[in-house]
Amino acid sequence: MITTARLTALFSAFFLATASSADQVGNVDVDWLGNDIVIEAFSDPQVDGVTCHVSYFERGLIDRLKKGNWFEDPSNSAISCRQTGPIVIGDIDRSDEGESIFSERRSIIWKSLSVKRIFDEANRTLIYVAHAREVQDGSAKMAISTIPLYEPSN
Repeated sequence: MITTARLTALFSAFFLATASSADQVGNVDVDWLGNDIVIEAFSDPQVDGVTCHVSYFERGLIDRLKKGNWFEDPSNSAISCRQTGPIVIGDIDRSDEGESIFSERRSIIWKSLSVKRIFDEANRTLIYVAHAREVQDGSAKMAISTIPLYEPSN
């Protein structure tokens, strides 16, 4: 039997290549309908020593049957990024628009969860923003995490 999570993963793989791949590290059951909070970890593909954890809500099969809207999950997400080793910044986009480093489908066509990296050079800080991208109606739901780049003083 194919689960909703597996079906979502298959559609994600088919419709969208991610800038960085994530590993599921947690799954919190939130109710008896099969709804979960999924936690994934991924490394920044161009900044060594940074790992981000993103969490999002995933609807269960019973909830999908009850409410319809089969192929869509809510836009809610949270992100936390930390230094997990020596930070080495590669050739990154330094514009104020930043660079997409992770994307994962939240519906079959219309919605995805995206993570962008923005480099605040003036304050020597990496900024990671998780947000929903929708084809037609943008979402104001977002989360932010920052990593200051300290240089050791001698």
